Amino acid sequence: MLADTAEKIKSMEVRGAGRIAREAVKALRDHATSLQAATVAEFREGMEEAASVLVSTRPTAVSLPNAIHSVMATLRRDFPSVGSARGEFLQACDSFVAASLLAVKKIGEIGARHIRDGDVLMTHCNSEAALACMLEAWRIGRDFSVFATEVRPRNQGLLTIGTLEEAGIPTNFIVDSAARYFMNEVDLVIVGADAISVNGAVVNKIGTSQIALAAHEARTRVMVAAETYKFAPRTILGEFIRIEERDPAEVLPPDIAGKFRHVRVRNPAFDVTPAEYVDLIVTEAGAIPPQMAYIVIRDILGWDIGDFMHGMPGNGREG
Repeated sequence: MLADTAEKIKSMEVRGAGRIAREAVKALRDHATSLQAATVAEFREGMEEAASVLVSTRPTAVSLPNAIHSVMATLRRDFPSVGSARGEFLQACDSFVAASLLAVKKIGEIGARHIRDGDVLMTHCNSEAALACMLEAWRIGRDFSVFATEVRPRNQGLLTIGTLEEAGIPTNFIVDSAARYFMNEVDLVIVGADAISVNGAVVNKIGTSQIALAAHEARTRVMVAAETYKFAPRTILGEFIRIEERDPAEVLPPDIAGKFRHVRVRNPAFDVTPAEYVDLIVTEAGAIPPQMAYIVIRDILGWDIGDFMHGMPGNGREG
């Protein structure tokens, strides 16, 4: 059910920008299959309502509204019947999911070329695309090791080291605050992204910007692995990507927090890494410098100003 998927995305049972996008599109597909409508307009309205529910679940992961925009754009055309509209929409959903999975594979192939024998890598959070680069490099015979952070407060680093362990990649598991301590041993930082702005700034799991700053200080390369649908179109208009703050209980249990009368627990889920701290963004369309983010939004995602004014759910709003 669509409501179940929305709740899983909101509660982070479904996590990772790419996975969020695919699950949302699958939920829309299922909803379209069962939605009863007498007219095309009624079908379109029902799908717009469903899209709005999903878009509202995670304000920072721009992959979500971009994915929904991609499939919902199908319904802007004129259709002779509900059946034809439904058929086109279902096909668009299937195509998006297949393209998303293929994008991760392509990113892995391109990113692996930037990992050299003997490299020491550092990664933060649990990025499907960043892991794809490492797994592909290992598969083709590159010899390297990894520093992986724990990623407080949700401990996504445990998922990352599980994947690396399964592949047999030598890994050091460290607390987030040890990133700078080990940075001088690192040759390449590889992270994913939840959103990328028009100026090439990268929004990713909280702590990424501190790691990128430490890398910049140590003259260590920083590579971001991200599908093109993680680029944030509305930043063209000067809008900021909203940074989600999550439940304080993730940081401090209520029974402990209740003992402090004058303490407010803050729990931002993401931070912003300036473009000047990023050396390369690897997408399924190729590896680009962050300054080329606008080209991705314009030429690959195909956004124009009219899209922002259309008013259709999933029109790329980041928050």
